[in-house]
Amino acid sequence: MVQNALSAAKLRTFKHVRVTAMDKFVERLKAEAAENDGAVWVLKNARFAVFCILLAMCFGVEMDEKTIQKIDDMMKTVLITLDPRIDDYLPLLRPFFSKQRKRAMEVREQQIATLVPFIEQRRSAVKNPGSDPTASEFSYLDTLFDLTVEGRKHPPTNPEIVTLCSEFLNGGTDTTGTAVEWAIARFIENPSIQSKLYDEIKTTIGDKRVDEKDIENMPYLNAVVKELLRKHPPTYFSLTHSVTEPAKLGGYDIPTGTNVELFLPAIAEDPKLWTNPTRFDPDRFLTGGEDADITGVTGIKMMPFGVGRRICPGLNMATVHVNLIIARMVQEFEWSSYPKDTKVDFSEKLEFTVVMKNSLRAKIKPRV
Repeated sequence: MVQNALSAAKLRTFKHVRVTAMDKFVERLKAEAAENDGAVWVLKNARFAVFCILLAMCFGVEMDEKTIQKIDDMMKTVLITLDPRIDDYLPLLRPFFSKQRKRAMEVREQQIATLVPFIEQRRSAVKNPGSDPTASEFSYLDTLFDLTVEGRKHPPTNPEIVTLCSEFLNGGTDTTGTAVEWAIARFIENPSIQSKLYDEIKTTIGDKRVDEKDIENMPYLNAVVKELLRKHPPTYFSLTHSVTEPAKLGGYDIPTGTNVELFLPAIAEDPKLWTNPTRFDPDRFLTGGEDADITGVTGIKMMPFGVGRRICPGLNMATVHVNLIIARMVQEFEWSSYPKDTKVDFSEKLEFTVVMKNSLRAKIKPRV
């Protein structure tokens, strides 16, 4: 379902959305920097830019920034409130968590009340072509309206559609925003990498604004993103896989039906697979160097999006967004530490994704 909505052809229909979001993103950074001695919060701004794109892709209707911010705040509240609790696994303890469950139900009702009007707006636009001049020709919602659910005669209800839309939005927003923050942190730590990437952008497209079609002609940009995903996968573990036939792993017998979770950093930093694995070095992926298939089809040396039938359906979308945002950020600004000469703290913490323990604030200088 998601794979069909995120095919290469469908992604191309939202190119104008990405262009608009990137322009607004740059203006937001400039405005924030003007008020704060050149300093900007990286994750907050990158995350909002991605959320704007995904919201347009999901609902296919135009929204103003105030509405987008309202939905974003609501989605953050959902993630915090609906975080798994111990009583989810031990029902015996539920009486002790009655307040938390009541709050979760209130947030769920707020989520439904916030999103259903946009679902109905899109439904009306689909049923009456041309009635809404702001409606896009396609949206993720369109795939849900007539979705056939096995064992049921009717399509998903509005509350069920709200859940599916929330998965779409949450799954793509924080992962991409976090990747961008890690990238800027690496550029600050390694100015030569930032300079080399800027030189590639200038050499490839000159003074025109970087476009997603240009990304294919930027091998160093692609190497930077691949190294970024190797060093900073979105999460520590892949989705759970089940053993389909008896296997042996690390000298242990793994019986059929066993659930297996793979610790991604251990693979991506295995010295048997990588040269200087702890070093952030995009050059390793250039011609004549090392290589890795992030889909796992030709071998597994890194798997930031999982592998096999359970690979992340948003892989293509995520790589387009990460490449485009990073290229645009480096094209528009020179990034440095804030306060000046402070060392970047690469400590991690696990939230919805693996994020920087101390959110990154950086100084930007517009390119001449």
